[in-house]
Amino acid sequence: MDDMSMARASSSQPAPASAAAAPGTLKNAVIAALVTAVLTIPALGLQLRIEGYEVVLEPHWRPVWMAVIAVFLFQLCRPVLRRACGGAVRLPSLPALGARQQRMAIGVLFVAGLVWPFFGSRGAVDVATLALIYVILGLGLNIVVGFAGLLDLGYVGFYAVGGYTYALLNQYFGLTFWECLPIAGAMSALFGFLLGFPVLRLRGDYLAIVTLGFGEIIRLLLNNLTSLTGGPDGISGIPKPTVFGIEMARNAKVEGTRTFHELLGWTYSGEHMVIFLYLLALLLVGATLLVSSRLIRMPMGRAWEALREDEIACRSLGLNPTRIKLSAFTLGASFAGIGGAFFAARQGLVNPESFTFIESALILAVVVLGGMGSQLGVILAALLLTALPELTREFAEYRMLVFGLVMILMMMWRPQGLLPARRPHVELPR
Repeated sequence: MDDMSMARASSSQPAPASAAAAPGTLKNAVIAALVTAVLTIPALGLQLRIEGYEVVLEPHWRPVWMAVIAVFLFQLCRPVLRRACGGAVRLPSLPALGARQQRMAIGVLFVAGLVWPFFGSRGAVDVATLALIYVILGLGLNIVVGFAGLLDLGYVGFYAVGGYTYALLNQYFGLTFWECLPIAGAMSALFGFLLGFPVLRLRGDYLAIVTLGFGEIIRLLLNNLTSLTGGPDGISGIPKPTVFGIEMARNAKVEGTRTFHELLGWTYSGEHMVIFLYLLALLLVGATLLVSSRLIRMPMGRAWEALREDEIACRSLGLNPTRIKLSAFTLGASFAGIGGAFFAARQGLVNPESFTFIESALILAVVVLGGMGSQLGVILAALLLTALPELTREFAEYRMLVFGLVMILMMMWRPQGLLPARRPHVELPR
């Protein structure tokens, strides 16, 4: 009798979780594969090709099938992987670095950056110079988004103001790069101060929409003020920076003067200017890091963090949110202006197409991926996002797809960023 009751009890027990979940897993895998097919067919399966004067739509089904099969197998095998790993599939975590360790890491990177251009190729040094520009922009936006908690989607507008300030002052008044650099930073800071007033009472999505509109207004003005900015063609012939007034060119523009390589007795090489621009960008990054680090440790930096955590509590402590927001917008915009002036000097040309919304999105991605409030994380993210397109040059058509996949993986792996900022805290003894 006992054996019969035990047999009935065992037969009445539910099926194992794996057997019950198999139909649901198969269903989820099929749905995920169908969604992948719908999303990838327009992006990967259908490509435009020009034949003479006609545009032909050419199908490419191989990448679509590869993506669909990969997603289907991943969804189908995910329960097995989860059981094999003893729970949820977790990627390895990065070690948390303290403030002192981060400063030491930044110092090591800075020293390595000083030595590297003398051993790297010309193309790699040029790409690194562009990456350092994004480091400057990321550190500036980190003040607004990371410390003050103000979502700014129009940061590229300040970047454009700095670039066009140098271009216009040089074209109409003949000012040099070193004379225009502080003026470009001050002009962008003025625009940031003026933008701060309309957004004083806005938060979250509303603030993002207003700043996005500001960036688009700047770009449209640069496009339409043809007599001043050159319109869509922009301004060309912008001179490169000099070394204490000494030109780094093959021949001097002013008769009776000597160029940099003639003064030192070197043979002229185009790599000299590439290395000089890189070192100058590294110097600007160091100055930006120094200023922003000092500001963060000052009462102004503490006020930014208080505003980010809770504006009502910040107001109750006697702090003025108006001044805090204006200071964040102003100082963040000034760094963008400096980066814009250097960008104009490096390129020798500025036009409105260099300052589109995708640039703002890329700079914001640098701050988010690096870790909001983390200076070392911003540096690493800027280097990663700038070097990634160069590593995937053979997949130029799929760059944005790869960029999106990297963003998704980062949000799944470390939503707080590569190296999140460690905030000081106090623990009571047990």
